Amino acid sequence: MTITLTPEQLKWIEQQVAGGQFESVEDAVRLAVADLMTVGTDDLAWAKPLVDDARASLARGEGIPAEAVRAEIDVYLKSIRGRGQTLRV
Repeated sequence: MTITLTPEQLKWIEQQVAGGQFESVEDAVRLAVADLMTVGTDDLAWAKPLVDDARASLARGEGIPAEAVRAEIDVYLKSIRGRGQTLRV
């Protein structure tokens, strides 16, 4: 099988291999295909334990109300405005 990548894609993958992220270009492509295969499924069973933990945490009163989070973000944003800082998300 022959797969043709754009020059930019090939350069990026080669940089990742050189940086030790992947052992080879083939490994990078295999991982990309494996990721795409999981994205195509609607099975979110893996997320159930995470959701259950979050719900239990909220039931114990460990959550922060959304309004409080928004208020904290607003205060933070107001504090950095005018200081010439850039918020990176």
